[in-house]
Amino acid sequence: GAGAAGTAADIREHMDVVGSCGNTLGKVDHVEGDSIKLTRSDSADGRHHLIPMGWVTRVDTRVHLSKNCGEAKKEWQTV
Repeated sequence: GAGAAGTAADIREHMDVVGSCGNTLGKVDHVEGDSIKLTRSDSADGRHHLIPMGWVTRVDTRVHLSKNCGEAKKEWQTV
């Protein structure tokens, strides 16, 4: 259909999450409400991070964000 290229329904566990800079930010653990929780094992600080669904521009084999990795790391939620 027309409209958003990717939705929460298209997001699968262990997909790479990629910033607008083209670098991989992390991997999907699961979708939790309006947020994507990233896996802890792929995180530099060993903690879970939450990314709002509003940052997702499209989903293909990876989850693409509207923010670059630097912005995302400043603004994501650490849980």
